[in-house]
Amino acid sequence: MVDIGHAVHYSAVRPGMPVYSSDGAEVGRVEAILDNYREHIFDGVVFVDGGGELRFADAPEVERTAEHGVVLSIEAEKAQRLGPPERGHPKFKPSRRSGRLGRLGRLFGGGWKRH
Repeated sequence: MVDIGHAVHYSAVRPGMPVYSSDGAEVGRVEAILDNYREHIFDGVVFVDGGGELRFADAPEVERTAEHGVVLSIEAEKAQRLGPPERGHPKFKPSRRSGRLGRLGRLFGGGWKRH
């Protein structure tokens, strides 16, 4: 196994770091780390494989994030079959009507509009 240093918080992982499978093979390079920012929950890692394809490893498939790379909990063969990440999350903007909704309307999400 390759020495990737000490464990670090997922937010310290940077694009370009290597991604290794559980059997020690380098399967790609980190493109992005995804998280649920509001709840501070790690969602997974997007990486570019050797063929230039984007792959997404969900949080349970990530064993360790470290100073010099990421280790998956799956073998290289399975890592190469991972699908691409889903399209971006919906975007929300403040609704222009929100001032007329009152407190109860804003409480139930009336102050935001999905785009």
